[in-house]
Amino acid sequence: MVMVLGLAVAIITMSSFMTSVPIDANSVARWLHLFFGVLWIGLLYYFNFVQVPSMPKIADEHKPAVTGTIAPSALFFFRWAALLTVLTGLWIAMVNGYMVDALTFAGEGAVDLIGVGMWMALVMAFNVWFIIWPAQKKVLGIVEASAEEKAAAAPRALIASRLNTLLSIPMMWAMVSANI
Repeated sequence: MVMVLGLAVAIITMSSFMTSVPIDANSVARWLHLFFGVLWIGLLYYFNFVQVPSMPKIADEHKPAVTGTIAPSALFFFRWAALLTVLTGLWIAMVNGYMVDALTFAGEGAVDLIGVGMWMALVMAFNVWFIIWPAQKKVLGIVEASAEEKAAAAPRALIASRLNTLLSIPMMWAMVSANI
């Protein structure tokens, strides 16, 4: 209900200012990119700064609530927000005509800077979908895995998640500073 109401307020706000701020593919893509990006990076920080450090402090009888309910739900939003952030970012670059130059570093200044941010985000999204999510499915028991496979998967997911946290800081600077 909150999301529906928020969307309604957003549409009213857009409509109220559309004479001075056009509603076009670029503005919609930027809005969605920001929304999905906040969701993705917010969940990344939740995992790295809240959930993972808190797990050792949680009593064993309460851990299944996190690993069986909270983590799978958070990982659902995390992985889809990652994908939708990347897709909307590529949409913005395409609509504005700098996608190829940014991804190949064939532009100048801000275009190359956004390219650096785009490549960092692509590495991060790859980590989410092809390292973190497959490892977490094993760790959380979503897929069958032996004790050895689970033990190997946990540090793999943690390292990829920590790398994403590290990359998120310069990636956000590149995206905001390019301002294109």
